[in-house]
Amino acid sequence: MYRDLIQELSRLTSEASNPDTRDIDLLPTEAILEKINTADREVPLAVHRVLPQIAQAVDAIVDAFKKGGRLVYMGAGTSGRLGILDAAECPPTYGVEEGMVVALIAGGEQAVYRAQEGAEDNPALGERDLKGIDLSSKDVVVGIAASGRTPYVIGGLRYARETGCTTVALSCNATAAIAEEADIKILPQVGPEILTGSTRMKAGTAQKLVLNMLTTASMIRLGKSFYNLMVDVKATNAKLRGRTRRIVMEATGVSLEEADRVLNQCDHNAKLAIMVILSGLDSSAAEAALEQANGFLRLALQQVEGSKRSVAKR
Repeated sequence: MYRDLIQELSRLTSEASNPDTRDIDLLPTEAILEKINTADREVPLAVHRVLPQIAQAVDAIVDAFKKGGRLVYMGAGTSGRLGILDAAECPPTYGVEEGMVVALIAGGEQAVYRAQEGAEDNPALGERDLKGIDLSSKDVVVGIAASGRTPYVIGGLRYARETGCTTVALSCNATAAIAEEADIKILPQVGPEILTGSTRMKAGTAQKLVLNMLTTASMIRLGKSFYNLMVDVKATNAKLRGRTRRIVMEATGVSLEEADRVLNQCDHNAKLAIMVILSGLDSSAAEAALEQANGFLRLALQQVEGSKRSVAKR
């Protein structure tokens, strides 16, 4: 058993020994940090090389969202935790409903805080967890595994394909087994880790960068930004209430007092407040205009301006 496993791991780039860090145990602190920083610079370049595949995944996710589907992440260990982090930040950042982006981790919630390494070895648990969230053919499932061989993720992706979902594999190995189970393969090649097999490092950073892209680009495509402002952010604490005011001020040029006044009228909805200020409509009419434009603020403003010009010509 272990002989076969060792042979399998020896073929993975993420498990290879990094020749640049073989003396790392002899180095002083700053030299160790220099080695880590130098290696980390390889990560964004590796991600850049797979942008076409990331774009494919984003288009599939946007299509799923428009049809009422969900984005579902699944992984084990660091990969699972990164999925949870990305999913948890979507509702406050983009104002989307809880459950639009879902994250599953081998071993369940307790694995977020304490390693449950054995849980990843059972492919049936991946299928079970997807059944537990009532997986639908409208959903997109992204399997995350630095090594690309995690049985939990393989089992989940197989079940997702049987269900009719679009499936995505995210791994840092060109020969990732999970890629065989996926419609879209995102495989940034970051090379061997600083410490052999410590895939929470370069591989984890690459995964985080890709997950950032998947949700950020998808939300922008859904109209969750105005220029580069997060206009659907939920003002759920003092910092975010301050941020919504800053967003409204930057988008419209009004004073803090005016931004505060309109936001209070609009139930602290930054997008709606901006629409009211820039269009001159009352909140009800502004809300209707945004709905007609499917939530795209820039488009809604263009449509209102077009209507005004049309009326003026009569």
